[in-house]
Amino acid sequence: MIELDRRQRVTLIWAGLAVVLAGFEGSILILALPAIAGEFHANIPALSALGSILAIGTLGALPLANLADRYGRRRLIAVGVAGFSLVNFASAFVGSLAGLAFLRLFAVCFEVLVLGVSTALIVEEAPQRSRGQAVSVLALLSGFGTGITVIAYPILAPNWRLLFLVSGGGVLAAPLIWWLLPEGRTWQGVRVTGSALRLLMQPHWRRRILILSAMFALFAVLLEPAGLLYTVYASRILGWSPAVISILIVVSGIVGAVSYLAGGYLTDRFGRRAPAIALTVATAGATSLSFATGTVGFFVGNVLWSGFASAATPVFGAWSGELFPTRARATAEAALGLAGAVGSIAGLLAVAVLSATTGLGGAIELGGVAAVAGALLLFLLPETKQQPLPE
Repeated sequence: MIELDRRQRVTLIWAGLAVVLAGFEGSILILALPAIAGEFHANIPALSALGSILAIGTLGALPLANLADRYGRRRLIAVGVAGFSLVNFASAFVGSLAGLAFLRLFAVCFEVLVLGVSTALIVEEAPQRSRGQAVSVLALLSGFGTGITVIAYPILAPNWRLLFLVSGGGVLAAPLIWWLLPEGRTWQGVRVTGSALRLLMQPHWRRRILILSAMFALFAVLLEPAGLLYTVYASRILGWSPAVISILIVVSGIVGAVSYLAGGYLTDRFGRRAPAIALTVATAGATSLSFATGTVGFFVGNVLWSGFASAATPVFGAWSGELFPTRARATAEAALGLAGAVGSIAGLLAVAVLSATTGLGGAIELGGVAAVAGALLLFLLPETKQQPLPE
C-alpha cells in the first residue's frame, strides 16, 4: 500500500481525473472504428492512413511539454484537458473521414500532453520507494476511462457520434484541475535554465533519450497497427459483433487492471530494466499470437497482450521519469511519444502495403520482429530503482 500525504493524495486525484478523461476520449475512435469505417466506406489502407495522421499529432505535444518544464505541470494539464475535450466534441459533427482525421490530429496532441505531463508529475511527487506503484495507479485510472467507453459503446453502437458529444463535458473539469491540482514541489525546487530540448541534447542525457526513443519507435511498429486495427480485424476477419468485441475488451481490461498494479509492485521490488525487457518481449509474443491464430487464439492472445502491456506501463513510466532531469522531464516524455509516433507511422504504412499480400493479420505479425529488437536495446540503459531524481 502506498503511503501518501494530503498533498500527494490531492495531486493523484486531480491528475487522475485528467488521465481518466484522456483514456475515455482517446479510446472512442478505436472502439468505434468498424462503424466509422463502414459509414465512410474506408478500406484498410485508408484506416492505416488515418492512424498515420493521428500519430503526427504527437508532434504538437513536444513544444507544449516544453512549456510544462518551463512554467509548471498544473496549467498544461488543465489546458490539455480543455483542448482534447473541445476537439473531440467537434468530432461529433464531421462529415468525412478526412475531417475526423483533421480534428483527431489535435485531440491526440492534447491527450499525449496530458498523459506525459501527468506521468512526470506523479513520478516527481510520489514517495521514492513507491514510484512504480504510484504510476500504476495513474495507469489504472487511464484504463478506467477506457472502460467507460467499452461499457457505453455497445449500448450506443453504431452511434459513435454520441460518445464524442459527451466528451465536451471534459471542458467543465479543466478549470477545476487548474485551481485544485497542486503544482509539483519537485519542479518548484529546481531552477529552470535554458531550453529543455537543449538540455536533453547534452551527452549524458542524449544517449539515454536516443536509446529509449529507438525502443519506443520499434515497439510502436507492432503495437500501433495492432491497437488501432484489432477491432476491425475482429469485425471483418472473424465476424465478431460489437458486443462480442466489448466482451473481449472487458476481460482484457480486468486482466490489464490487475496487471497495472502487479507491474507497479514488480518494478518497485525488482527494478526497472529486467522487468521492462521481459514484459516487452512477452507483449510482442502475445500480440503476434493474436493475429497468427483463429478466434480462440485471438481472444487468448489479446488477454495476454493486455496483461503484459499493462504490467509494462508503470515500469516504463517510472523508468523514463528517473532517467531524465526534472528541468526536462515532461519534454523527454513528449519526445518519447514523438519517437513512438514515427514507429507508428512506419508500422501503419507497412500494414497498408503488406496487407494486400499477407492479409491484415500477417502484416501486423511481422511487426513483432521490430518490437523484440527494441527490447534488446534496453540492456544499454542504467538501472534507476529507488535512486534520487536527477534535477
